[in-house]
Amino acid sequence: MMTEQQKRLIRVDLQLIAEMVEPGSRLLDVGCGDGELLDYLNHEKKVDGRGIELSKEGVNACVSAGLSVIQGDADQDLDDYPDHAFDYVVLGQTLQATREPHNVLANLVRIGKHAIVSFPNFGYWRVRAGLLFGGRMPQTKLLSYNWYDTPNIHFCTIKDFVALCSMLGIQIEKGYALDRRGQARQIGDSGMRFANLRGEQAVFFLKKS
Repeated sequence: MMTEQQKRLIRVDLQLIAEMVEPGSRLLDVGCGDGELLDYLNHEKKVDGRGIELSKEGVNACVSAGLSVIQGDADQDLDDYPDHAFDYVVLGQTLQATREPHNVLANLVRIGKHAIVSFPNFGYWRVRAGLLFGGRMPQTKLLSYNWYDTPNIHFCTIKDFVALCSMLGIQIEKGYALDRRGQARQIGDSGMRFANLRGEQAVFFLKKS
């Protein structure tokens, strides 16, 4: 287990993802941003990590940090990867920004023996309340953009994601709902209704059935 000091070094959902990854494994981080997770895993768990990032700025930051990252689009470039090329494929806070999330998700469990996905939960109670009482598209810490300039084009709830996995024949091995303070609760323990209402974001550990 990571110490409290180590946990503070990376984003809260990435903390949980990092704990799911075995040392020395092969990992592909899709939409890796500035390489925060890859850098942590390379140093702390000796992971053979690779990344794909759409933005040129993100790729440049990763390469400058000595990370193996290429510029690519999850909607287009994942088709080129062979089956089971990695032990883990990670998609952190990116699913909602893809054009065809169902195809991306299917590719994740095809390319990796396991897939780990995190995303903001549009069923979170503050989001519901903002739309109900404010009458406008809600904004939270995780959904901070305006409706007209957001890169997020496919919002979903935890229940939506679970239903999509079922439709695609993807097995959910673990699922966690993270509240506003970053406290994680396993969804099987708390129940789907509670998780969908109280979880500001979610992390799922998946594999192909």
